Amino acid sequence: MPDTTGIYGERKDTLDASVFTASGSSNFLSKGKDIRTEVITAAGLCKMACCNLAESFENSASVTVGYSDAVTGARQIRLLGQSGIYVQMLDENRPVMRGLTAPWGLNYVPSQWLESIQVAKGVTSVINGVESMTGQINLEHRKPTDEIPLYAQASVMSDSRTDLNVASALQLDDMGKWSTIILGHYDSNFMDMDHNGDTFLDNPRGGMLSLSNRWLYYDPSGLQVRFGVRGIYDSRSGGQISSKVSNPNPWYADVKNKSIDGYVKVGVPLNEDNTRNMAAVLDLNHTGLDSRFGKNPYIAGQSSVFLNLLYQDQSRESHHFTLGLSNMFDLYHETLGAYRPGIKADINAETLLNDLGAFAEYTFHAEDKFSAILSLRGDWFLGSGVEASPRLTLKWLPWEQLVLRANGGRGLRYSTPLIDNIGVLSTSKEISGTFMDHQLEESWTYGGNATWYLPFDDSQKTYISFDYFGTSFVRQMLVDYTATGIEFYPLQRPGYSYTNNYQLDFSSEPFRGFTITLTGRYTDSRQTLRHQVSDIKPMSSRYKAVLNLQYATNLNKWIFDFTASLNGPVKVWDFMTADSMYAGGYSPAYPLLYAQVTKRFKGFDIYVGGENLTNYTQPDPIISAGNPWAETFDASCIWGPLMGIRVYAGVRVTIWKTEKI
Repeated sequence: MPDTTGIYGERKDTLDASVFTASGSSNFLSKGKDIRTEVITAAGLCKMACCNLAESFENSASVTVGYSDAVTGARQIRLLGQSGIYVQMLDENRPVMRGLTAPWGLNYVPSQWLESIQVAKGVTSVINGVESMTGQINLEHRKPTDEIPLYAQASVMSDSRTDLNVASALQLDDMGKWSTIILGHYDSNFMDMDHNGDTFLDNPRGGMLSLSNRWLYYDPSGLQVRFGVRGIYDSRSGGQISSKVSNPNPWYADVKNKSIDGYVKVGVPLNEDNTRNMAAVLDLNHTGLDSRFGKNPYIAGQSSVFLNLLYQDQSRESHHFTLGLSNMFDLYHETLGAYRPGIKADINAETLLNDLGAFAEYTFHAEDKFSAILSLRGDWFLGSGVEASPRLTLKWLPWEQLVLRANGGRGLRYSTPLIDNIGVLSTSKEISGTFMDHQLEESWTYGGNATWYLPFDDSQKTYISFDYFGTSFVRQMLVDYTATGIEFYPLQRPGYSYTNNYQLDFSSEPFRGFTITLTGRYTDSRQTLRHQVSDIKPMSSRYKAVLNLQYATNLNKWIFDFTASLNGPVKVWDFMTADSMYAGGYSPAYPLLYAQVTKRFKGFDIYVGGENLTNYTQPDPIISAGNPWAETFDASCIWGPLMGIRVYAGVRVTIWKTEKI
């Protein structure tokens, strides 16, 4: 489980979660974590083009990444068979990618800014809230104390996408009290690409600029202060290519996002050995969205404040306590133009959401053999009253090579229907129902994991792992598609919405330098909807299998990486079965192949690779592409890749700090 405060770790300059990057493995299951946690290290983030967070999960069967629609480039993840809105995203244990930042947030985190990613399945700690309904993904950024005055990465793809990342970590005094890191990112697409000839851009044109500055003050007494700021400007244009259509009014989508956020984290030791401490975390964010889909403007703004106050006691060897108060405040402004069917006048809405919570967490450790974490949180949700959320996590090592885990508990979150389903705006369909309501959603998630480390060597790199997790919703906002309409409504009893997820992982290093990882996931997802005959949840993948092979020569001078995945069928919406391709009600299964070769020199790396080497793309991803102003037009029913084969080349340059003589 991620460090509770994000302030204190094994050393002053790192968190517990980031220590694992020293192991050299790229993707692995953490043996030390109380919760089932998959770690993607800095080495793993270099396996592919990995320009941003959305492209960092291709080696993982746990997390599935897809597109929200075929025109805007918005991405979405799935974990345990549920939408990514039920995954709590954390930036060094601060909640991020909420509300307006969620649809494009995966694109806004450059992978080269990151030190590692931890993917925890199931309900996790209540310390940062109870929005982790199916899991938690924590991002560890490069640290101000990294002794790398300059790191630069640049890449270019065959579809004209270019990426540039720069990081500079500086220690500002000889005492080591002050340090800072500056992070910069720029990307752009400047060519019109339409491989399938439907007159729509396969990938929107435009670019994004992002700058971040993070600071650390560390006093020998143990006092720590971390603070930082980040700004983002993103402008994308998708839709029809005007030179390819005779219609004087081509359908297009313009999306402009502006965001600025800042944070302060303060950790104060209360005794000499820092086993008792207090921490305060303050996070501020403002996001502005100016977008147009066809004739329909959607203009929105979000201002958010997160405050967390914690007291932590680890003075007893086996008994740890964390107490705290937190508040999450969100103010939304939304304007939706009255150009689409079913909307009689402009919708102008201002919504205030607030979650005030108090929590207690007790952790018991019996050396390394057994641990139990009991959490209880009470939240006052504005408009919904007080809700209690209990959670329990257990870990047991009956012997050294076997780790057993189990966890379960309740999750709650405000729904933001239009934002959660931003793809519905990339249609000409009538939108109806409660799409402006912010219902409190409630789920129970439970499951467990067994990992057996095979005694082939002492590195613990060979293991077999099996896990099961189930999620059942008590309250949920549902989205239901027909040929000409999209209806929003809350889950009604005796209806149900649940998911059962099974996964098997195998990893080994048969000989030095060669690693093999094989993962398979099966998901049974059910949901009762008014306009669907079957209860199988539409647009949810049934299974995924991933094989990754990597070979590194002595001293990692050459690194060869190959990834193959088989992506299972998706139950499509009932109205789509009129297309002969979906006669059985399902999309076809399809393979994806990736390969990369890296040559390392002193101070820099050169790499070349290819994505989607099978060149498989979803056939006709846009319904009624030839008549985008008809009510049947729909660019949001995406289950497969939109871009075919892409090759790329890049360079990474690292200048290390030199010691003074």
